[in-house]
Amino acid sequence: MRVEEGFQPVPFVEGNPYSTDPVLPALLKRILPADVFRDVNADLDRFGGEVLTTMRELSKHATPPQLIQYDSWGRRVDELRTSEGWRGLKELYQREGTVAIPYERKYGEHSRSYGFAKLFVSVADSEVVDCPLSMTDGVARVLELIGTPQLKEDILARLISRDPAQAYTAGQWMTERPGGSDVSRTETVAAPVPGVTTSYGPQYKIDGFKWFSSATDSDIALALARTGRPEDGSRGLSLFLIPVRLPLVRPAGAPRPSALTNNIQLHRLKNKFGTKILPTAELSIQGAEAYLLGEPNQGVKLITPVLNITRTHSAMSSVAYLRKPLAIATAHSHGRAIKGGRQLLKDTPLHVAELAKLHVLYRALVHLVFGSIVLLGKNECGVASESEGLRLRLLTPAIKAFAAEKCVTAMEECMTMLGGEGYMEENGIARLIPDGIVEKIWEGTITVLSLDLVRVVEKSAALDAFIKWTNDIIASCPGPLAQTLAEPLASLRNALPELVDAYKAPLHPLVPRPALFVFSHIASSVYLLEHAIWAAKTSEPGHEIDAEVFKRWVLEGGLDAALENVRRAKNSSQDRMQTDSAIVYGANAGKVGARL
Repeated sequence: MRVEEGFQPVPFVEGNPYSTDPVLPALLKRILPADVFRDVNADLDRFGGEVLTTMRELSKHATPPQLIQYDSWGRRVDELRTSEGWRGLKELYQREGTVAIPYERKYGEHSRSYGFAKLFVSVADSEVVDCPLSMTDGVARVLELIGTPQLKEDILARLISRDPAQAYTAGQWMTERPGGSDVSRTETVAAPVPGVTTSYGPQYKIDGFKWFSSATDSDIALALARTGRPEDGSRGLSLFLIPVRLPLVRPAGAPRPSALTNNIQLHRLKNKFGTKILPTAELSIQGAEAYLLGEPNQGVKLITPVLNITRTHSAMSSVAYLRKPLAIATAHSHGRAIKGGRQLLKDTPLHVAELAKLHVLYRALVHLVFGSIVLLGKNECGVASESEGLRLRLLTPAIKAFAAEKCVTAMEECMTMLGGEGYMEENGIARLIPDGIVEKIWEGTITVLSLDLVRVVEKSAALDAFIKWTNDIIASCPGPLAQTLAEPLASLRNALPELVDAYKAPLHPLVPRPALFVFSHIASSVYLLEHAIWAAKTSEPGHEIDAEVFKRWVLEGGLDAALENVRRAKNSSQDRMQTDSAIVYGANAGKVGARL
């Protein structure tokens, strides 16, 4: 039989990633003023078409980078070669203003939601280009806050430029061999250049070794380096802007010099499990020129805006990765038939029930992440209330951890819904899963983020602000809807005291991680409820579905299991922790000195 003969499988048909998304258009309609939504809606619909055409064509030409360290005469050159597709995708994002939009602030605090919405519909087709652009976004914010006037004129303007011929990208160099996420063990040192103060700030020389740099082809980087004593830990770190190549400011279209021009050697490219198109390298810094940002020994505090922004990008990316496999699995159900070809998957209750679970999860995560993005926009524009600012501090680590934990498993489920076809590279799901796994690691693992959440609770009134906001949203539920949702509303109310109790001092050492999941389940539930209330009040099409999604998420989405995990952790004895050690390391392992 020839391949053209016999049964021919029906390919799934993907729609516009914005206009066919089951969540984003209505969410933006709720959170944006009507005139802003009109503009943003039209642009996202247009850009959705670009994703299906231009971006996917560029992705075909995106291949892993190459590092050429020596030329034919044995001279060190450190030439980093990236593919035409990678460069084209980056230029497309720059033209579309994915970094520029939040800083142009055409729509005030709503510009953040607009910018992230544009990324959301396209990230799954971007070959991880948002990684360097997320760091560019974070570095732009730092320069906006503490950069000198000359840095803002020369560098900030290029970071947020829509002209690819002018635009710069930026990296952040923090991770080192001794500590990973623990920057207190940073070995990189900075020494002032005596008597030299430039319009960019005091000039320093940097020496050290950076273990991961995920924007190796960038023009500048922010880096932490030690200006205090080693025993000072993170309190002895300062923040620097390092030109990755010199001269720092070059004419438009000029060739990009090697990083060797600033005494930076590319030791090797990382051989990663995923994100293979993204150039990630180990860097040897041997007397690089750098400029001090802010006050000495305040580096960890000053780099916090970068972390907040990149963690938000990470959370958004996790859910955006899920968007595409879920759209594919849903579209596939319209064409794939079973029972001798007599019944489509979309008419098969068992199959649709599993798809519905994934859609409920997806809706919860989209609303959670964009709820935090709204607060980020308000905070950057100086219009956030004190309560909103406190809530943002809780949400930033939580959304990153929760989305990363939930989305990879959900993508695997989407893959299985296509059977063997789902396992094929061509449909893109197989690439998104390893790319998505990095979000569990990059910018802090789930455990690290859970400890960040503990610190926010301990050092502020953030949890009180969150509880009040939750109760206010519940109280705003109109009578008829509250009656329909009586059971999930009761469950949500009952979870609040347990959340507060979970974070009471002294905190059991096993509580932070399960407590983060309880917090995230509650926060996502409240955002779903907020949307369901709006949809009911405005009689939006499908408002009954919004209410049902809230109900299912609270009662079936994992809140009860998360609460039980906290209870179990709180009641765990020292014997259990010692048994944990024995299970892992053997019966003769020493006792566990458990502490945060």
